[in-house]
Amino acid sequence: MNLRFTQYIAPPDGGDPFQRLLNLFLQLIQYTGGDVNEALQWMNQLDKEYGLTKDEYGMGDFIEDLKQKGYLEENPANGNFSVTDKTGQVIRRRSLEEIFGKLKKSKPGNHKTVLTGAGDELTTESRPYAFGDAMDHINVTTSLRNAQINHGVDEFRLTEDDLEIQERELKTHTSTVLMIDISHSMILYGEDRISPAKKVAMALSELITTKFPKDTLDIVVFGDDAWRIEMKDIPYLQVGPYHTNTYSGLELAMEILRRRKSSNKQIFMITDGKPTCLKEGKRYYKNSFGLDRKIVNKTLTKAAQCRRLNIPITTFMIADDPYLQQFVRQFTKINNGKAFYSSPDNVGTFLFEDFVKNRRKHVQ
Repeated sequence: MNLRFTQYIAPPDGGDPFQRLLNLFLQLIQYTGGDVNEALQWMNQLDKEYGLTKDEYGMGDFIEDLKQKGYLEENPANGNFSVTDKTGQVIRRRSLEEIFGKLKKSKPGNHKTVLTGAGDELTTESRPYAFGDAMDHINVTTSLRNAQINHGVDEFRLTEDDLEIQERELKTHTSTVLMIDISHSMILYGEDRISPAKKVAMALSELITTKFPKDTLDIVVFGDDAWRIEMKDIPYLQVGPYHTNTYSGLELAMEILRRRKSSNKQIFMITDGKPTCLKEGKRYYKNSFGLDRKIVNKTLTKAAQCRRLNIPITTFMIADDPYLQQFVRQFTKINNGKAFYSSPDNVGTFLFEDFVKNRRKHVQ
């Protein structure tokens, strides 16, 4: 008998039956829009067909563990289950690891820079005044001392050569609005685009809130209209019977950023790339056939407005239709932003177009 020995590779879940079932549950809960009862019904059906559990650990044990470990809450009045914040956090963290797992670690809360410049936080360094410096940055005490040293006390005078500027730290914290398309086209023709869209949204939101905790993050969804949601709602988003009002989404995002005091502002937009709706008063103007010139032009106008306000837009396009990509390229070029393209079945690989630096490369 010939024996061949190889290195033992443990399963990712360590063989733990709870972890195996948890992986499935976390996927199902996203498809059911956060409906725990429906997700558990699906799990019982799958268990019946495929034998997910063993005699020593049944589905009842799994449900009890979900409650004990803080994934589920039970309403004592009616016995219904609901997901906890921990469940959403675990889903977002897994999405981040899957999509951005290769990002290099850096100190949390910092956007590193070697530059000094306009900001609110004073440093201990100073320098001579230069033409164009703001008057409120002048260090009055040091400037008066220089005048006394240079001209004497008896004949006091203050000249430009006496002035010193107090250096300030360049503040690099950023205000971000994350826009998510929930129009019907995100599941049209049997192609699931909303699931990878949510995965990218969860990864981005987890990245921003954990890696850059001093930044602000607001989340906007858009269909016929646009409205704000909480980060905890992202895993359970569902597509509605909506058209795609990209204009309304950008308008709301710009209004949110207008109220933010940060000097650095940006928009992340996750979409399949095709605007099909405008709201004119109480009336909706809609056209799902091709790219409507009226809708496209107004949307591009918003992109140009964002550029004038120094608000770059990074578009994550979850579709591979050439004519839709053509619109996104035009939109990105007008805004001077960035775009990532991905087919729905491979959200981790993007074609990155950077119109700022005018280069193209693949990001794996």
